[in-house]
Amino acid sequence: MTGQVLALSELKNRLEREKRAGRKVVFTNGCFDILHKGHVEYLVEAKGFGDILVVGINSDISVGRLKPGRPIINESDRAFMVASLFMVDYTTIFNEDTPYELIKALAPHVLVKGGDWKKDEIVGNDIVPEVYSLSYIPGISTTDIINKIVKNSGF
Repeated sequence: MTGQVLALSELKNRLEREKRAGRKVVFTNGCFDILHKGHVEYLVEAKGFGDILVVGINSDISVGRLKPGRPIINESDRAFMVASLFMVDYTTIFNEDTPYELIKALAPHVLVKGGDWKKDEIVGNDIVPEVYSLSYIPGISTTDIINKIVKNSGF
């Protein structure tokens, strides 16, 4: 079964049930604009820290503020693709530049980010008991993919 894209209120209800059932909730977030191998490997590794993997997806508005000219893929399509991955249990879309308020609302047991983030710089590290910065795969990024497309297109 693949995950679901849920509104915050429904996600909170589901996670409360999961926690009561004794399941360990892992949270991560990102833009996930042009899904690639690095994203998938990172999400597989993140799932290994618990039973339920929740992925917060930056909204189009949020991505646009953080990365001018982006996203390439709209938020509903990005959320659908991430939710369709076997390791993802739930996704939700958030409008803020950081997921701090979302993390506070969901109260996960574990917080995970990619290796391009130092543990003490991960948003929410002050409110989640377990925080991990995972390994980083150099040379695999959405920016690299976009640059290759532009270079090969002759523009």
